[in-house]
Amino acid sequence: MGAGPFVPFPGGANSILDITTATVVKASQGAVYNVVVNVAGTAAGGVYDANTTAGNTAANLMYTIPDTLATLIPGGGSPFFNGLLIVPPTGGTVSVFFQ
Repeated sequence: MGAGPFVPFPGGANSILDITTATVVKASQGAVYNVVVNVAGTAAGGVYDANTTAGNTAANLMYTIPDTLATLIPGGGSPFFNGLLIVPPTGGTVSVFFQ
């Protein structure tokens, strides 16, 4: 096979590991592929379609992140339009894979 441009397989070309506080991981449109709860928390977190940390509202909620060890896989990638805000479970740690 010849060398060519890297084409990521479904799963996302970018990742941020060990998120412990509300974090905007991307401030423009894209897709989220996977969220892994690495350390369980005491209250659920969320994945939001928002480009600021103030965007964690019910209207922007895409997925609830459980407060137990888990892997959240939005079937083949879920698009977001404003940005990607990750709010980990209280006291927990998550990793996210996106593009």
